[in-house]
This record gives sequence, C-alpha cells and structure tokens, in this order.
Amino acid sequence: MLQDGNPAELFEMKGEELWKQKRGPKNASLEQCDLGKGPGVVKGVFVELPRYFKDTGRVQDLEMRLITCMETLQGFNGAEIAKTAFGKGEMANLTALTTYVATASKGMRFNLSQSHEQEKTMYEVGKRLFFARGGSHDFSCASCHGTDGGRIRLQDLPNLTKNPGDGVGFAAWPAYRVSNSQMWGMQLRLNDCYRQQRFPEPKFGSDATIALGVYMGVNAKTAESIVPAIKR
Repeated sequence: MLQDGNPAELFEMKGEELWKQKRGPKNASLEQCDLGKGPGVVKGVFVELPRYFKDTGRVQDLEMRLITCMETLQGFNGAEIAKTAFGKGEMANLTALTTYVATASKGMRFNLSQSHEQEKTMYEVGKRLFFARGGSHDFSCASCHGTDGGRIRLQDLPNLTKNPGDGVGFAAWPAYRVSNSQMWGMQLRLNDCYRQQRFPEPKFGSDATIALGVYMGVNAKTAESIVPAIKR
C-alpha cells in the first residue's frame, strides 16, 4: 500500500544533491566518480556490482566504491566513514548516495562479472560463507534463505541461491524499512542478518560482506532491479 509513496524517494533526492554538491576538504563533487562505467556514469552500474576495480586492486560493492570516491575526490577519511554508525553523519549520506546511484538502474537486469580471478574467488568465498553454520543457534544464511517456500513470523523468505528468489532478495536493496522508518543498504542488511544469527557483526565493507554480495549478485543474474524497494 505504501509502494506508490515510498519514502525511499526522499533518500534518492538527497543522494542526487550530495552527488552534485561540492563537499569535503577538497571542496569537490562526486560527478567524476568512476563506478565502473567511466567518470560520472551512474546508469547501469548498480546491476554490475560488486566487481573488481583496477585502481584499488579489490572487489568492491557500491557502498565501498562510493567511499573510495569520497576519499579520493573529496578528501574525506574513508576509514572513518566506514567506522561511523549506520544512520549517522557521513554514513547516512553514503546511504542516500547509494540509493540515488542504485535507483538509476531500476528495471535493468543484474549481470555481475566473473572474468577477473578475484571476482571468481569472492564468489566461492561468498558461497562458503552462505552455507557455513555457527553461532549459538547453529545458523547459516542458508538456514533461512537456502530453500524455496521458507517463512518466519509470517514473513516470506526468498531463496537467495537462485532466481526468482534472489531477485526479490538481493536485487531489492537499498530499501526503505517501514518497521523502523530507515533506509537500509546491503551492508546494513547483511550486518543485521549476522546479528539475528547471533554471529559477531561484520565490519562495514569487510571481505565477508563483499564476498556474500558477489555470491548473491551472481545468483541474481537476469533478475530485474526494483530498487528502491520498500520492506516490512
């Protein structure tokens, strides 16, 4: 019922303003940020991330790639942003930027690269993490999201190992969460999943979260991006 008036649009608008605004120690905008398709290009990048970037020598998701641009172009301290609590300061700005960039690919199909060796490695690591059981409840990601027709507390649980489940799971974030009136990116979504499994919560942009993003993103191939979505 709320989809037509999804509050995520407000975060998208804020993100567009931040993208064009001159900020940071270098008083520069992000309009020259290269997210994989050349400086300033935002359309189509979201459905190809995470991917390997030659300039950093790492596989990065959208949020971490934006931090790289905020650091190199604007002079922000990337490590400090990554340590900032969700919803606070530059982390809140990062969520808005992520929403803006991701929305530019709405309706496009996911097609993550597996051409670089690091991309292949991250996929295999992500797959192992997805099925690895542990914690006080002996859970894994697959405990909730590894089969068809799963449900908990009347909530449908998409199967993230294949489509169409991965299309309504991975391909739906960033999303606005009605239950807490917050905009969540994939990094926060994964952090909260680990919390619910009673695992130690991962650091923002850790190799574990990026690897899981690669695994789910590759599984989402051909799924249509519906970002910005709205979630319970």
